Amino acid sequence: MLESPFPVSLTSLEFRQACGQFATGVAILTTVDLAGVPSGMTVNSFVSLSLEPPLVMIAIAHSSNQLDAFESSGTFAVNFLGEAQRDLSTIFARTGDDRFRDLPWEAGATGSPILEGIIGALECRIVERFDAGDHRVFIGEAVEARVAEGKPLLFFHSAYQNLAG
Repeated sequence: MLESPFPVSLTSLEFRQACGQFATGVAILTTVDLAGVPSGMTVNSFVSLSLEPPLVMIAIAHSSNQLDAFESSGTFAVNFLGEAQRDLSTIFARTGDDRFRDLPWEAGATGSPILEGIIGALECRIVERFDAGDHRVFIGEAVEARVAEGKPLLFFHSAYQNLAG
């Protein structure tokens, strides 16, 4: 970590409140572990990083019980949720449940689960990984993309939102 010449007086709550002022889309990261078991989690920590090559960045908390599956798989998919998929987001935000039970999905080109009804997806192969604070950051090169019609599910002010219009 770099040492800052500035004293840090910012609390976690203040940081969280400030970040809550930035609207984000909601996505579900998915992968399949080495035993072929699907794994997934709800995130809004997704960033489009580069067009040439097509790179994205995701971050998973070190405390997540999903981290090992993403570490070992070498690939992942980012499933972008539509505004009618709030319940799906909640299912994948829970801990300890079989999130894929009775859920329609198909294996994408990388083997990562592509969920039914999403408005878009990117399938990626992991090209870089590193630790940043309390998260593991993955850089993925997009190898496949899907796009469908629909409005995105948004997160703003610590709550789900719909796009007006």
